[in-house]
Amino acid sequence: MADPVKKGVGYEQLFDLPDNVVGEIFAGDLITHPRPAPRHVRAASMLGILLGGHFDYKLSGRDDGWWILHEPECHLAEDIVVPDITGWRKTTMAELPETAWFEIPPDWVCEVLSPATSKFDRGVKRDIYAREKVGYYWIVDPLDKVVEVFALERERWTLVSTAQDEQVVNLVPFESLPFDLSALWA
Repeated sequence: MADPVKKGVGYEQLFDLPDNVVGEIFAGDLITHPRPAPRHVRAASMLGILLGGHFDYKLSGRDDGWWILHEPECHLAEDIVVPDITGWRKTTMAELPETAWFEIPPDWVCEVLSPATSKFDRGVKRDIYAREKVGYYWIVDPLDKVVEVFALERERWTLVSTAQDEQVVNLVPFESLPFDLSALWA
């Protein structure tokens, strides 16, 4: 990929990207990176299955459920981000939007690290999620087999737990569901 950063672009430039590239806009700069590798996809997919199967209000029948979605396009102020997995409480977002993107900030975001995205996931994207008052932020590292769980407290991220390898965990905000981390690792 030639230049992963283009300055001063608009939403329309996302449509010109090839299918094998993900594009996000941070403060007017287009950031591109390749589609994720298999270990990344495995971890994100399994989390979506585990959490979605239990907490998705349509599947669980719970009125207090969640929308658990994979790679939604989120328009948050002037930024356009594509988190790996997100969750909105039904009380935050009662219905899915009719647009191809979401303007309501999620209640929970999970980013799965890869070499091309790690600096953004731990940097500008984490800052955007704090600014938008996302309550919980998970960082999943499929190579080191680690999950870091952060909670937003007074507009700052606080590390509330770290789990690794094959632990069985109950992680906020989904602490009612114990799951074995080994399911995430290929």
